[in-house]
Amino acid sequence: MRHMIVFSLCLGGVVALSACEGQMTDEEVERAVAGVNAIDATGLNDIMLQAGDPNEAVAYFSRAVQESPDRIDLKRGLAQALVRAKKPAEAARVWAEVAQSEEATADDQVNHADALIRAGDWAKAEDVLKQVPPTVETYDRYRLEAMVADAGEDWKKADSFYETAVGLTTSPARILNNWGYSKLTRGDFPGAEKLFLEALTYDEKMFTAKNNLMMARGAQRNYDLPVLAVSQVERAQLLHTLALAAIKQGDLTMGKTLLEEAIDTHPQHFDPAVRALRALESNVQRG
Repeated sequence: MRHMIVFSLCLGGVVALSACEGQMTDEEVERAVAGVNAIDATGLNDIMLQAGDPNEAVAYFSRAVQESPDRIDLKRGLAQALVRAKKPAEAARVWAEVAQSEEATADDQVNHADALIRAGDWAKAEDVLKQVPPTVETYDRYRLEAMVADAGEDWKKADSFYETAVGLTTSPARILNNWGYSKLTRGDFPGAEKLFLEALTYDEKMFTAKNNLMMARGAQRNYDLPVLAVSQVERAQLLHTLALAAIKQGDLTMGKTLLEEAIDTHPQHFDPAVRALRALESNVQRG
């Protein structure tokens, strides 16, 4: 509604100027109105990307690109909307078009690589990142470089890129969690635990890091729940994760105790923990 008001005010100003000065031709008025429309559309583009429903945004930008196929900003909007709508393969195709344009920037290449990673095309993402000039030292670039190195199991390079990315943002919880998960998959459980704890110092509500922390501690046979800011439901879920880690390690008695505590802690019926406990008890009886 705001953009319609701005449009009306601006259009009124154009008409008033024409009437008062008596010097603007019809063609000049049309050009002025077209300029106002362009400004107004830019505001609508931002609104669609930030607050619109992802699928509605895709439909909006698809129509806009069909009407103005040469406008690179509309293609960028379409690619971003497709990512939000969880259609990364389609987004990657649009980003590829954007990146090949004369108006393309290094950020467009980085965004293309991001969409490719989301689509699972790691090899092509690596190729795209290699085309990004080394002078482009941004958080997103190094975050993606770290993920690609991880996928290729080049741990030394991955650690270097993760460390660089952490230093380029004031909100590193997400990248620290990713780095920790990388350490977890490598079997470096103490290193993973340290990174998950660090992530939580920046975002104490990040449940993924809390849950990953339980897996790292459980893999070290440390089944104590550390001091964390958790709700009752979260506490039950974390105990459940610890219990599964204990069972995986062969510590069945500890696993049973943790499952029972998780069930008692949860404010409602905790079906996953109940099923796990029944399965554990059944296996123990058969054994």
